Amino acid sequence: MDNSIKSMMAFQEEESIDLKKEVNRYLNFWPWFILATIIMVFSAYVYLRYAPKIYQTNAKVKILDESDGLELPTSAFIFKRSNINLENEIEILTSYIIIERVVRELNLNTKFFEVGTIQTSPVANLPFEYEQLVHQDSIIKSSTYEVNIENSKFRIVNNTNEKVYEFSNHNTFSSEHDLPFNIRYNTEASSEDVIGKTFLINFNTVKMAALSLKSQIEVEAIGEQSDLLQLTLRGESFELSENIINTLLDVFNKDGITDRQLVSQRTIDFIDNRFEFLASELDDIEVDRQEFKQKNNLVDLGTDAELGLEQRTKSDEEVFRIENQLALAELLNDALVSTNGSSLLPANFGLDNQGINNLINEYNTAVLERDKLTSSAGANNPSVKLVVSTINDLETNIKRSLTSYITQLKMSQGQIKSRNRRFIGQVSQIPEKEKLLRAIERQQKIKESLYLLLLQKREEAAINLAITEPSIKVVENALSSVKPISPKSSIIYAGALLAGLLIPFGFLYLMFMLDTKLHGKDDITNITTDIPVIAEIPDLKKKENIIFTDPNDRSALAESFRILSSNVDYILPVKDNKKSNVIYCTSTIKGEGKTLVSLNLSLALSSINKKVLLIGADLRNPQIHSYISEDKHKPGLSNYLHEIEFNWKDAIINGFDKHPNHHIILSGSIPPNPAHLLTNGRFKDLIEEAKKDYDFIIVDTAPTILVTDTMLISQLADATIYIARANYTEKNLLNYSKELHESGRIKNMAYVLNSVGASKSYGYGYNYGYNYGYGTKS
Repeated sequence: MDNSIKSMMAFQEEESIDLKKEVNRYLNFWPWFILATIIMVFSAYVYLRYAPKIYQTNAKVKILDESDGLELPTSAFIFKRSNINLENEIEILTSYIIIERVVRELNLNTKFFEVGTIQTSPVANLPFEYEQLVHQDSIIKSSTYEVNIENSKFRIVNNTNEKVYEFSNHNTFSSEHDLPFNIRYNTEASSEDVIGKTFLINFNTVKMAALSLKSQIEVEAIGEQSDLLQLTLRGESFELSENIINTLLDVFNKDGITDRQLVSQRTIDFIDNRFEFLASELDDIEVDRQEFKQKNNLVDLGTDAELGLEQRTKSDEEVFRIENQLALAELLNDALVSTNGSSLLPANFGLDNQGINNLINEYNTAVLERDKLTSSAGANNPSVKLVVSTINDLETNIKRSLTSYITQLKMSQGQIKSRNRRFIGQVSQIPEKEKLLRAIERQQKIKESLYLLLLQKREEAAINLAITEPSIKVVENALSSVKPISPKSSIIYAGALLAGLLIPFGFLYLMFMLDTKLHGKDDITNITTDIPVIAEIPDLKKKENIIFTDPNDRSALAESFRILSSNVDYILPVKDNKKSNVIYCTSTIKGEGKTLVSLNLSLALSSINKKVLLIGADLRNPQIHSYISEDKHKPGLSNYLHEIEFNWKDAIINGFDKHPNHHIILSGSIPPNPAHLLTNGRFKDLIEEAKKDYDFIIVDTAPTILVTDTMLISQLADATIYIARANYTEKNLLNYSKELHESGRIKNMAYVLNSVGASKSYGYGYNYGYNYGYGTKS
């Protein structure tokens, strides 16, 4: 239970985050954030200044339903959805054929650009007169011409072959050349000063221009229950975009009108062809009637046959009607055979069979739909094949219906003729000649009636051709946005500000995350709380005056070592007798400042009238001599340990005039076997003898992780000061010193953190002048 509580508390301690500390770590780099923000905002300004401005142009149209009429609304009309297939209309609207017509009408395969200092922008028209000399279809590859307007001439460069043309007086019309255009600029009449500017004239194929425009135009339905379409085009020139969309709507509308006029035109052409045959037949009948009456000397019918003839007349009228329908049905059958599913059929030209008329209307609608889909999707499209199948089925149904209808008419004709034979017996007194005349007149009336009927249908078709309704209703003409949709300045600046903050933040976060060095006292206490941190030594940017030479020094460095000397008393064991204390200064690796700390600690203790002996026990890499300008090989500890006759007092150096109570024993000559020398017993003798003369004995020992020298003599120390260096010592190295303490190999150990404040990025600062009220140096 206790272990679980301890682990939970440890976890909570690890999870706790000092928010203020974390914020200060980043705020210490505030110049980075300001600089990054300024750079990003300036970059955003430059981008907005020179980035192409894109405008959006929209238009709205309503697709008109061809089935709409003036009939009263029914329940089916009220609750039905529109018969318009908007997906088909969108495909037709954006089909290559329609787009190509727009390109040809607006000459979009020729584009104009104005060359700026940094960017080149498209323009709808050139600020001078332009005439194209080549036909659109003659352009087979892309080419660009650069037009430079100088003070008194045009300088034109063909960018394809680098050929240069020069035309004086800004006029190419009066000169012979092989350019595909002519241009003229009147400097007096022009209100815009374009002298010194450069323009580009780009020629492209019609196909490439159409494909490019096809990929740019967007068409979508507005809502699910609506017949409205919205057209969208984005470009740098809103004037050109508006012109393109308006032209596209006009071309699409004309294409729809042409499709609906096609049925009426086909009906007119069919009737015109039949007129020639009917006129010839009527002429022949008139001539036969005239010759028959003249030859047989017929003037009037006898009154005695009026009763019989009255019945005959009614029967003849019935025969007339049936023969009329037979003639129309056979004409339609001939037309159906000749078209063979490829052309439209004449509609509503006199058949009394409503079913056949409906089939003809469905057949013509399917043919028109097939032609539209073939032009936009191709003959192998599944939709086209489905429509073709529908046309074939309708054609079969029409033929079957016509055959049935003709058969029915012939049966009726036979019945009526049979009845007529009964009437013949009643009027047998009528001369045979009179009956023949009646037959001729009947044929004449049939042809005349058919002729008038076709004439009427032709006029109806002509009227329909003239008053064909439009395909679309423009709800909203092309309108462009007042402000460009791209780039959006507010979003760009907001993104720049955000990037100015996030980029340095991300860099710092990555740097902090990858950092494994110590930076402050908290880094030590997070690893171990059993070993106290008794001092933090500030980092000095200037490497001068790093030694506590003046006992009255009031610098931040001097104050830090005074604090260290004061805190050392709290870790030293309490002794009844007033024997001196032995303090080791060691570290994990070299370079952490143990020699500097041991030297300054000894001087700080000396400044308070304590007799102090500093011993250089790092026999492998001695450094004390470098701080007091002594010879590295001056006799010292190694000489005493090796030579029995050598007196250690002969090696004492008084290195500082203002510290008379401070003595130093250097390491001496570097021996080949430092471990053997330190364990031969003479070092212990030295310590015991020195305790009689000094209050404090400070021993600068070797790093613990590199050699075992310090471990061999650790039992002689009253306290061990373990040096770690900020922004230098790896955090995982503290685990080694922690193990030394926990195992008892180093007793009474305390940490001193050197060079605190070496990296402000971690929020650690050290200002002794502020904290204790002293200046940098008095």
